Amino acid sequence: MIDSFKTLLAGAFAALFLFSSAAVYAEPDAAQDSQAVAERVENLKKKVIGLNRDLFILEEDLLFPASTQFAVFLSVDAGEFLKLDAVKLKVNGDIVASHLYTDRQVSALERGGMQRLFIGNLKTGTHEVTAFVEGIGPDNRAYKQAASLAFEKGTETAALEIRIQDRSSDYQPTVSIVEWE
Repeated sequence: MIDSFKTLLAGAFAALFLFSSAAVYAEPDAAQDSQAVAERVENLKKKVIGLNRDLFILEEDLLFPASTQFAVFLSVDAGEFLKLDAVKLKVNGDIVASHLYTDRQVSALERGGMQRLFIGNLKTGTHEVTAFVEGIGPDNRAYKQAASLAFEKGTETAALEIRIQDRSSDYQPTVSIVEWE
C-alpha cells in the first residue's frame, strides 16, 4: 500500500515537471500565459507537498500504530560529571538501539536537547527496558552505568525517557529511566 502511494507521488512529480516544461515552451512570447502557468505550477507544487505530508503521516500510522507504538528518548542534565560517549538500549533482552555520540551531539544534549533513541512497536503487557551508558566520568575515568525499568504497556502509545543527571552530593552522574504519563 505504501509503495502504491510512493508511485503516485513519483507520478505527481513527473506530471509537475512535464506540465511546467510543456506549458512554458508552448508560447514563450505571451507574458500573461507565462504568469498563469507559473501560478498553476506553484499550486501543483503545493498540492504535491501536501500529498507528500499526508503520505508520511499515513506511513507512520501504518508502521507504528498508536496501540503498539513505543518510543525511548534520552536527555542529559548539565553534564558536568559525565562526558557521554555511548548509549545502548535493550528491550526484553534484545539490543534495539545503540548510539555513539559526537562532541556536537553531546553539547546539544547538555544544552537541553532530547534525542529520540528508539521508536518501534511493542505488544501490550509487561516489558523490561535496560539502558547502558558509557563515557568519561569524574577524574577522567571510564564510566559505565546501567539502569532498568519494568513497565506495563497498555493500548496507548508508551514513551520512556533515559535521564542522565549530575548528582552534586557525591559528584557522580546518575542514570534513570522514567515513564512519561
